[in-house]
Amino acid sequence: MSIKRYGTPKNVGLPFAKAAGAEGWLYVSGQVPRDSEGQIISGNMSVQARATLDNLKAVLEMAGYGLDDVVRVGVWIDDPRDFGEFNKVYEQYFTAEHAPARVTVQASMMSDLRVEVDCIAFKKNPDTE
Repeated sequence: MSIKRYGTPKNVGLPFAKAAGAEGWLYVSGQVPRDSEGQIISGNMSVQARATLDNLKAVLEMAGYGLDDVVRVGVWIDDPRDFGEFNKVYEQYFTAEHAPARVTVQASMMSDLRVEVDCIAFKKNPDTE
């Protein structure tokens, strides 16, 4: 079994990949509301959730997967009062037909983050489908 890594740092950066996959499974690292320059996108939960889920979707697509391939989602929210607002954004990305398993916990976040999301996806033949 070989492991394929996606989005690893080129020259400088922390030694972790945006995603790593093996035998059809893809593990996506925690995504946060950062722009293409790496700056945190400030705003309310809706703004940060949308940016975070867009980043998650982009990593999945970089690896040849889509939101329909997601099996499990992990969500960390800084303030539990934002739970409902997060769910309103979340349901725009995942459908009932392809609903993944999910866990949501409250966690003290780094910087000015309100949310972080990771996931596990599966695709039978990711290189041929």
